[in-house]
Amino acid sequence: MNTRPSKDLQTFANPASDRDYEITFDCPEFTCLCPLTGQPDFARFEIHYVPHEFCLELKSLKLYLWSYRDVGAFHEAVTNSILDDLVAACRPRMCEVVGDWFVRGGITTRVRATHIDPAWDGATAGD
Repeated sequence: MNTRPSKDLQTFANPASDRDYEITFDCPEFTCLCPLTGQPDFARFEIHYVPHEFCLELKSLKLYLWSYRDVGAFHEAVTNSILDDLVAACRPRMCEVVGDWFVRGGITTRVRATHIDPAWDGATAGD
């Protein structure tokens, strides 16, 4: 597998697709660039999702997050882009991405973006 930054999110078959369960990733070392100053912005991301047919593969997630290191983007754009890419890759029943952005100019920012599959009732799994 690649060990360079990559936007290619890999998945694998959900081993328990007949039940709802939540997977949580804690990503404390996220870095991108401020689009106005070019200075680094740091964040801790939490990703919570209820898989459907596929689960996210961890190394590809690490390389995906690493791909933002030299990208200039606002906090809101980055958080929503991550959510969109995760949903496109694994089509979860539910996914929430929370970006806790470190202090910049005396202000911290928390951005929460959520996706819920309209076909999911939140109580049962399977088709």
